[in-house]
Amino acid sequence: MFNDKAYPMVAHDEAPLNPQLSTGRALLSVRVKAIRREADNILTYELVHPNAGVLPSFTAGAHIDVRIRDDLKRQFSLCNAPGERNRYVIAVLREKAGRGGSMAMHNDVREGNLLSISEPRNQFPLAGQEAEFHLLLAGGIGVTPMMAMAEALEARRARWHMHYCTRNPEATAFRARIEPLIAAGKVTLHHDGGDPSQGLDIKALLTCYEAGSHVYFCGPPGFMSAIKTSVNAWPAHSIHCEYFTSSEENAELDNAPFQIRVKHTGDVLNVPADGTIVGVLRENGFAIDTDCEDGYCGTCITRYLEGDPEHRDSVLSEKERKSYVMVCCARAKGAPLVLDI
Repeated sequence: MFNDKAYPMVAHDEAPLNPQLSTGRALLSVRVKAIRREADNILTYELVHPNAGVLPSFTAGAHIDVRIRDDLKRQFSLCNAPGERNRYVIAVLREKAGRGGSMAMHNDVREGNLLSISEPRNQFPLAGQEAEFHLLLAGGIGVTPMMAMAEALEARRARWHMHYCTRNPEATAFRARIEPLIAAGKVTLHHDGGDPSQGLDIKALLTCYEAGSHVYFCGPPGFMSAIKTSVNAWPAHSIHCEYFTSSEENAELDNAPFQIRVKHTGDVLNVPADGTIVGVLRENGFAIDTDCEDGYCGTCITRYLEGDPEHRDSVLSEKERKSYVMVCCARAKGAPLVLDI
């Protein structure tokens, strides 16, 4: 986890190296072309190729990893139009009580800096052409992936509507972009003044399901919980969501103790209900590289040989999960999980 002591910045004026993530994904160098104030405590960062080249394509709902410092990486959704290849745009909410990433972005990253980022990847994609209507629900900074979705849906000429919930107008980002959509009846703003009961009536909105509809939601924990408890009438295939962190998504899951076995030493180690695989490995002298420790970055990917893992990451595909786990967040049940270390 990040603490607030000083570390060297990766944002600088000399191009960083082009290392590989442990999952084999290349890091890219981008220049911060512009930083703009979008709302209270929200800045957008326009990132471009250092040599005016094209950037890898992305789809609506995608995010990138941004290496803010040598020890600090965070994930941010892309909020510009997916068809753009000349830039990426991310929005960052300054959170004093957060884990330090947003504060570092606001305090230390400047226009002209070079940053290392991952190529875009998407665990929150739009449904395909079979979807007849798309309902977007955004809470606070959770609007960022929805902005790219709105662009993509407009390009498709699809039927869609977004409800965007914030505390007040001053906390509402992207006002210039969404005002034409408000006028067209495609976006509805909700300001609750800090009292969710005065905002969007989520339960009433989601009580009924219309065939062909898909719902997408992203926002703070209370917002996500209210939606999850209100979509009982919706079939599972029509529900799409993205949490700010994996720990929020997994907060309601029960943690039971389990065992791991290290193949190359034969050690059988107990992982307590309130512990993690990586924590137990380190306590027993095994050096394990981690970065986010939240199941998002892929740094701690580890092959397993036997056992029944419970995956809690947001990186591995279903095929990859048959051979690998993220030891920062994965758990297991039944016989010991045998790790190839």
